[in-house]
Amino acid sequence: MTYSSLRAARLSGCAVVVSAFLLTSCTASESGADSEANSPSPGPSRPRPATEPSEKALTEQAQAALAAVHNGAMVEAGVERVIDGVHTEPGLERGKTYRLNLVCAGSGSAQLEFMPASGGAGTTVPCDESVVQQRITADKLVRINVEGAKGATGVIAWQIDAL
Repeated sequence: MTYSSLRAARLSGCAVVVSAFLLTSCTASESGADSEANSPSPGPSRPRPATEPSEKALTEQAQAALAAVHNGAMVEAGVERVIDGVHTEPGLERGKTYRLNLVCAGSGSAQLEFMPASGGAGTTVPCDESVVQQRITADKLVRINVEGAKGATGVIAWQIDAL
């Protein structure tokens, strides 16, 4: 055997060993054996019960309830998660009357508040898909806030119609 063929045999042997090592490493990582041992454990998460509807399904239900009571020309509308709440200053014309329609789909309740209070009456909005309607008088700039109660979940769909 010559020196060059001996060298080629050693290189081939090293290549086989390195390939086997890399193949083993990749296989172990894909199976999750290495990643589970080296990665931090995730924080506690609350599994969603099978009976709890998805955010998309709740949004569709809330929007369908609003569509059933739509009356007049729509001025502004939206859908927000209960934990985010609704915070808007709609561009309403002074001296006109509007109707705010709210639907909360999920669990718990939310609190509707107008600033200034003369803009409309505040009330509790249950998250049971019932429609809550409030008359808005636009004498000044009106800010509408809807805050979810502690532990409330789901979505709030809202729409302002000009009467």
